[in-house]
Amino acid sequence: MAAEIAAQFELFAATGLPLDHVNTHKHFHLHPVIAGALIATGKRFGAPAIRVPAEPAAVVRAIDPAVAALAPRLLGQWARVLRAQARRAGMATPDAVFGLAWSGAMTRERLKGVLESLPPGLVEIYTHPATANAFAGHASGYRYTDELAALTDPDAIAAVRGSGHRLGGFGDGVRWDASPV
Repeated sequence: MAAEIAAQFELFAATGLPLDHVNTHKHFHLHPVIAGALIATGKRFGAPAIRVPAEPAAVVRAIDPAVAALAPRLLGQWARVLRAQARRAGMATPDAVFGLAWSGAMTRERLKGVLESLPPGLVEIYTHPATANAFAGHASGYRYTDELAALTDPDAIAAVRGSGHRLGGFGDGVRWDASPV
């Protein structure tokens, strides 16, 4: 496992792109052993931050009651452990993440609902936008074009501007709160 994690970082480093955060497919880094290896290797490669997939279930339910949040009690426990591991290592973490419950289906309405309900602190919203729904390597059932439309929707843009939050990526100089969990 450690060799594979290192290989992934080495491949990314070879791109020359700046590394601003780390995460894993399907959030496998929630497991403390995987997290430990990912954090240690990430630090060697200069990763300043890691995604902690902690999605506020109450916000998700208020926007879309038909969508069940991802086992918030169990996921929340693992997220707290990951956040503590990351912060002990000096890595930044967002206070909330949106995109878990609606992975591949962040529609205009859902994105606008999230933007109008943003909790305080550093919030990550992730999507999978594309100009087509079917392409080599696509995930079955993902609505890539709907996610692109959501991100470019004038109402969503207005909601961001009215939210009081500042746009940016992990590496854009956002001040991270390193307070304990």
